[in-house]
Amino acid sequence: MLIDILAAAAEAAPQNKFGFKEALEQGGFIAYATVVILGIMSFGSFYILITKFIEQQKIIGQGRDVRNNFWRANTVKDGAAKLGKNTAYRQIVDDALAAEEQHTKMTDSLEAHDWMHGSLARSEAAINAKLAGGLPFLATVGATAPFIGLFGTVVGIYRALINIGLAGSASIDKVAGPVGEALIMTALGLLVAVPAVLAYNWLQSRNKRIAAELNGFSTEVLANITSKGAVKPAVTGPAAKTAAAPARPAAPTAAPKA
Repeated sequence: MLIDILAAAAEAAPQNKFGFKEALEQGGFIAYATVVILGIMSFGSFYILITKFIEQQKIIGQGRDVRNNFWRANTVKDGAAKLGKNTAYRQIVDDALAAEEQHTKMTDSLEAHDWMHGSLARSEAAINAKLAGGLPFLATVGATAPFIGLFGTVVGIYRALINIGLAGSASIDKVAGPVGEALIMTALGLLVAVPAVLAYNWLQSRNKRIAAELNGFSTEVLANITSKGAVKPAVTGPAAKTAAAPARPAAPTAAPKA
């Protein structure tokens, strides 16, 4: 008996018709399409943020290794052997060495210097372009996501007005669903756009710092090559530890005479 009473009370209790799922069901195809588009944008934004952060960290770590080890070598070729393959700094050194081979074939010293400088500049530009990959997507998401959410908002308001016209009165039960759907779409648009804009600005600032370090390194390599090794920056990192020489045994002392 008690179970029947509880079941009847549960059936008589008012059901929540204004949740997120209910709003999507009322919005139909447009609501689902808007949520799917915003979901793809959000997933892409976080994917780019994570992958670019890992890529930047690798180059920053390479920069520390270069400052500590590269310029300890006698020549640029010897220093290149200390750099990992397929790295940004190794690419600059390899491009510089390849340009040096053509540099010696030029009779005009000014043109030869411009050739070296241009080769390193192209190498830097290629690395910076790779680092900037994906950032236009973040900028696009940050600029368009609020308007996609606004589109869902406009459709929700339009449906609310239609319900008001059909009912002949602006009762809360007629407009609460469409208006709630409209507010949800606005919130989703902002929720996707704000992280994308923050990620874009943060990654862009880190890229500028990396570009400045790469430019300084390429300038040092250019000066070292064109001066035949005479110009060499000071090493800022700690020197490699060497094994301590074994202590010599103390010389035997003469026994005192009686």
